[in-house]
Amino acid sequence: MSEVGSLAPADSVAAAIHDGKKHLLLAASGSVATIKLPLIVSALQNHSDNLSIRIILTKAAAEFLRGQTAEQPTVASLAALPGVDGVYQDEDERTDSWTRGAGILHINLRKWADILVVAPLSANTLAKIVHGVSDSLLTNVIRAWDTSGLVDGVKKRILVAPAMNAAMWLHPVTALQIRVLEEDWGVRDAEDHPPYDPTKQGWFEVLKPIEKSLACGDVGVGGMQEWTEIVTIIQQRMGLTS
Repeated sequence: MSEVGSLAPADSVAAAIHDGKKHLLLAASGSVATIKLPLIVSALQNHSDNLSIRIILTKAAAEFLRGQTAEQPTVASLAALPGVDGVYQDEDERTDSWTRGAGILHINLRKWADILVVAPLSANTLAKIVHGVSDSLLTNVIRAWDTSGLVDGVKKRILVAPAMNAAMWLHPVTALQIRVLEEDWGVRDAEDHPPYDPTKQGWFEVLKPIEKSLACGDVGVGGMQEWTEIVTIIQQRMGLTS
């Protein structure tokens, strides 16, 4: 874990919940598109006076951040970017002992975040989300998300940007899982789904992949939506002005 300060991760997050800033929880799962994270963060640096960013990496995502090539950054370089106040991996939630009242990282990250953006979202993590599997820090946060707004007093959105091989994207299992996110759990805009009923409002927004030449050599739909477009959508959803 890389974070400013000496507090335990869960306590540090809790201390920043009321810091007066907008809070972006940015996550990546196992896809080569993870290397776009520094570009997304850097594009948001002009908001750093009132925007705090914390990043979650799955174990698979971290494998793309080992500085293997010039285009692959490191976790340390990601943590050093302006506006980043913490980078978390699965081990940051593990403790040798737990006592009642101690902070829980995935719960505090949920409370801290104004929005969660998973870019990229791998096929594996997509499947885990839909089936409620919580075997990592990221899937714990998503499983513990306040989907009704009744716990934290506010209903917040999760944006996901799938990225996978073209055949995986076209697989019927993927189509089924995306339907769950969009139709069962999806955000519904008033103009698109009249009459608008806030009690049926979902919390997921899917940023569909694009057609491109993929890292594996295949050509087809499956590449993560352009990182510049993801930045624009984040700014819109969070009310960040240029």
